[in-house]
Amino acid sequence: MIDIKNITKSFGSLQVLKGIDLHIDKGEVVSIVGPSGAGKTTLLQIMGTLDKADSGSVVVDGVSVNELSGKKLSDFRNQHIGFVFQFHQLLPEFTALENIMIPAFIAGKGKKEAKARAEELLEFMGLADRASHKPAELSGGEKQRVAVARALVNNPAVIFADEPSGSLDTKNKAELHQLFFDLRDRFGQTFVIVTHDEGLSQITDRCIHLKDGMIYNNEENTVRTEESAESGLEG
Repeated sequence: MIDIKNITKSFGSLQVLKGIDLHIDKGEVVSIVGPSGAGKTTLLQIMGTLDKADSGSVVVDGVSVNELSGKKLSDFRNQHIGFVFQFHQLLPEFTALENIMIPAFIAGKGKKEAKARAEELLEFMGLADRASHKPAELSGGEKQRVAVARALVNNPAVIFADEPSGSLDTKNKAELHQLFFDLRDRFGQTFVIVTHDEGLSQITDRCIHLKDGMIYNNEENTVRTEESAESGLEG
């Protein structure tokens, strides 16, 4: 799904990433943790094609994104990648349904198709009755779930999330975190999540630790692995 090799990135004289190698499988929910300044968001932006590495290669869903530029890169990002940020970044003048449909319109999909997909996602999120509400009329947890639905509307290969629960209270955090796994189970979605939330990092399939621009621990989380194994036995 995602393969990055020898990724380096500097800002002026400051080297932020120092030769990162990482592989993420389809359907994995992976967290990236580390102290401030470790390079977490920079790495996420490079994997998500929002920034370019100084050196190294990035392959997402079988495509070498290093070789894309301009409209081809924008089209790839729109169709294969979804983003969720700490603050929902919904457009205030549009309803929840309309906000979700926007990336589908950018991808050239018709109104009927875009609306059907947006309604499916709202139903899955438990927000069908909030479709006509604008962001100011939604709670923080509802807004972030709408943002997740917007990221999913084009059925991307991977969702990159940067501190997605950072602005939520404890209850809404827990609900959002569970949503990621529900979406993986329902749609086979891959998630790569930068987080400071220990509760989230402990339940992801794998936790990648960054420090001083390098991966110093890349561990499988036994709690989630054991749960998955039990689910498989039950199935």
